[in-house]
Amino acid sequence: MSDNSLSFKGYTELKKYCDENDIQYIGFEFTDPRGKLQHTDQHISTVDKDLFESGVMIDGSSIAGWKAINESDMCLVPDWTKCFLDPFAAQPTLKVFCTIHDPITGDPYERCPRVVAKRAEEYIKKGGFGDTAYFGPEAEFFIFDDVQAKADMNEVSYKIDSTEGPYNSGTAYDDGNTGHRPRMKGGYFPEAPVDSGADLRAEMCTVLTAMGLSVEKHHHEVAPSQHEIGVTFSTLVDAADELQMFKYGVQNVAHIYGKTATFMPKPVFGDNGSGMHVHQSVWKGGKPTFAGDKYAGLSDTALYYIGGIIKHAKALNAFTNPSTNSYKRLVPGYEAPVLLAYSARNRSASCRIPFGSSPKAKRVEVRFPDATSNPYLAFSAMLMAGLDGIDNKIHPGEAMDKDLYDLPQNELDQIPNVCGSLREALGSLKEDHDFLLKGDVFTEDMINAYIDLKMEEVLQYETMPHPIEFLMYYSS
Repeated sequence: MSDNSLSFKGYTELKKYCDENDIQYIGFEFTDPRGKLQHTDQHISTVDKDLFESGVMIDGSSIAGWKAINESDMCLVPDWTKCFLDPFAAQPTLKVFCTIHDPITGDPYERCPRVVAKRAEEYIKKGGFGDTAYFGPEAEFFIFDDVQAKADMNEVSYKIDSTEGPYNSGTAYDDGNTGHRPRMKGGYFPEAPVDSGADLRAEMCTVLTAMGLSVEKHHHEVAPSQHEIGVTFSTLVDAADELQMFKYGVQNVAHIYGKTATFMPKPVFGDNGSGMHVHQSVWKGGKPTFAGDKYAGLSDTALYYIGGIIKHAKALNAFTNPSTNSYKRLVPGYEAPVLLAYSARNRSASCRIPFGSSPKAKRVEVRFPDATSNPYLAFSAMLMAGLDGIDNKIHPGEAMDKDLYDLPQNELDQIPNVCGSLREALGSLKEDHDFLLKGDVFTEDMINAYIDLKMEEVLQYETMPHPIEFLMYYSS
């Protein structure tokens, strides 16, 4: 977090800040099982010491994947150490992250994603693995000028448009077509005017910093209209909170400027999709447990962590790649890490070891996730897989430093792949989730409810006729 981050130790401190800054509303933020940020706002006049400590009630039956209508009451308990000033609200509004609790027992709700993440952090210590896990997500996104989508019983279509798109090279604009735009797969690091999004990204960085994030960099990504903003890593729960803030900030700045930003993994056919590479490491006693004298300066602990990620990767896909669209990105030929291998140099490996100039920089970069994931669940699941690898000394085998996409077929066949569909990922999670149950981090009830929720999306997708099917089969 940056110096603009907000934290309050008690009600008196909060009230003082609200009075001095004319705060009119407190926004109580929480994340649903699918990963979407939700909120309810209370007028400042209602925020007293009791509400500060106890939180606010909501109808949990209105959130897909949560409570039934006959047990709908739930309590949003605010974490006053995690607040930010909303830069988009017309009235001065302070946002606070919350966890969901049962109002009768007062216990944390096991299906609340933030509760899962908090339990994952606790398990690191309880299991003796370390004190802290650090996560650094790199969420890529597209910015478009216009998006239209329709899915009726007699018409299914979508249309995207961006002035940067190579498909607009022959478009007649009222003020002329400049002709400066990235080619397919040609968007990585061009200067303006080919990179037309630098000023908008810089504005996003300014706003994100004002919200409390520590921004490091911004640049154009490989595909036309695709971008990335880098923020500093943090501890697991903080990193998940900050990713939610990041997505909120990026999408709203784009909206204000008359653009539309999406973290959808594969909105453009035939070009690179958007991933979310996640850097992760475990520390103990203030020292990095991943630094050692093995491959690429890693420790056995780090290698075992990688082993756990690779062993459970297909089950992890249900959380790290939780949309049907995720698997349109995870195909060979677009720099997507579909092969379950690790390497210090090879960016086509699903686990990469980034270069680090000191032991503190030793970390694992898991490259298959994307930003449609619920960060609390995805980060927690990856941590639990890695810790299972450490616990059971699961060695990942030899590193793969060859060009994995240039290997002969007989060698490729020896390397396992990530899942090919969301249905396969959910089936893998159903068969392989015991590692998630350790320390009561995830529960059977939570996992089953999540699978049921995501299967609704699978069935919608699988049963809807697709335009390409008409082109391929209509005249059969």
